[in-house]
Amino acid sequence: MSEPLNVLFLCTGNSARSILAEALISDPAIGGGKFKGYSAGSQPKGTVHPFALATLTEHGLPTAGLRSKSWQEFAEPDAPRMDLIVTVCDNAAAEACPIWPGHPVTEHWGLADPAAVEGSEEEKRRAFRETFAELGRRLKDFVVRHP
Repeated sequence: MSEPLNVLFLCTGNSARSILAEALISDPAIGGGKFKGYSAGSQPKGTVHPFALATLTEHGLPTAGLRSKSWQEFAEPDAPRMDLIVTVCDNAAAEACPIWPGHPVTEHWGLADPAAVEGSEEEKRRAFRETFAELGRRLKDFVVRHP
């Protein structure tokens, strides 16, 4: 088997959508072992949203090592080389990104931010579950398009 493709998911805060995507594509059931997920933000919150962690745990995905971090970390000379970069929020897509070594392929998926949902705890949890499901659908299609 060849080396997995490195995929960086970007969002502004790197606390919810990009974290969910990182965990999903790294799951062999979704990525088939062909992808290694990473995530980062232009203005990272510094912590992963508790409902993002709860959603991943609820679906049996590991959360160890997930952290909110700056996209600058992946523009450093010793950073893993990215093959694909996917923005998952409209704000990050509109920002001036670092120059990525190797000029990776880029995509944009505008997804609503579940961390911005107001309401009851159950409404917030539902928003995370819906975002998780939508990312799962998009990533299954993504894996087919990037064999």
